[in-house]
Amino acid sequence: MVETSDLSRISHRLLVKLLQQLQIDLKIYYHPPLPTVAAAKEHRGIIEGLHLKNLFLRDNKEKMWLVVAPEDQKIDLKELEKKLGCGRLSFGSAERLEKYLAVRPGSVSPLAVINDPECHVQAIFDEQLLDHPVVTCHPLQNDITLSLPIEGLLKFMEAAHHPPLFLK
Repeated sequence: MVETSDLSRISHRLLVKLLQQLQIDLKIYYHPPLPTVAAAKEHRGIIEGLHLKNLFLRDNKEKMWLVVAPEDQKIDLKELEKKLGCGRLSFGSAERLEKYLAVRPGSVSPLAVINDPECHVQAIFDEQLLDHPVVTCHPLQNDITLSLPIEGLLKFMEAAHHPPLFLK
């Protein structure tokens, strides 16, 4: 039997290979596990790029979203509900996160959409991301951070059939 940690390592390697096949320029940083924005800020060091926060949300009708924004951006869920025209938003459970994006809490990333081939999860990007040439995200595990051009992330999202909806 293969351990879950082994699967995440395989997924990480395959994901990096896919990004390289898409000719996306990236830098890879290895560090201790950083499960929260606060932990990442403490151990950031010299990682280049806009650091992101990622919220895995669902509404009362079981529709799911992955909201990606600058790490310090406040996200008003009530306002987001209005913009999306959806029911009451709440955070998706760890079980739902693992089922649809195959990551654990603390490792959520826009790159996790690669594990959602049936497109159950809609990606929502804060339009401020477009103002930053380089962004950072975890490649399915939170002890590695990738720094890549925003254009590269968007190229990946298209290739993974998850073009993001941009909202202010």
